[in-house]
Amino acid sequence: MDLLIPSTGLLFWMTITFLVVFFLLWKFGFPVITSMVKERQAFIDDSLRKAHEANERLANIQKEGESILQEAREKQAQILKEAAETRDAIVEKAQDKARQEGARLLDDARVAIEQEKKAAIADIRKQVATLSVEIAEKVLRQNLKDDKAQMDLINRMLDEVSTDK
Repeated sequence: MDLLIPSTGLLFWMTITFLVVFFLLWKFGFPVITSMVKERQAFIDDSLRKAHEANERLANIQKEGESILQEAREKQAQILKEAAETRDAIVEKAQDKARQEGARLLDDARVAIEQEKKAAIADIRKQVATLSVEIAEKVLRQNLKDDKAQMDLINRMLDEVSTDK
């Protein structure tokens, strides 16, 4: 039975040893352990706070990134719209210029055709007049070969002149 029940002296010395160890731990060990636990807790709290701030910054950065991306898309759409408007204006201006140039060329061609027509008519008239004079000269020479034919022509002309008045 001695194994199960300790003797009084052993119990006394175990109690004194326990109280001395407890006192030493209370005086020197527990404050160090509690200060280390508090430091660790402060470090963990600080890390959690920094992680929370980092998450907030990341969320803000994502929002800023999305807003910048949206702004870039809007600017791109605006630039494309302006480019299309500029292209349309350039095309319209080129078409107007082409129409004006076509009208000018058409007017120039009409003027040139009219001048060519007038020149051709004048040339034809000149040729007709020349031919008429030549024909009349040949006819008159043929008809007026002798003196009697010349006198008949003169009398006829005088009669025509006198009847016209």
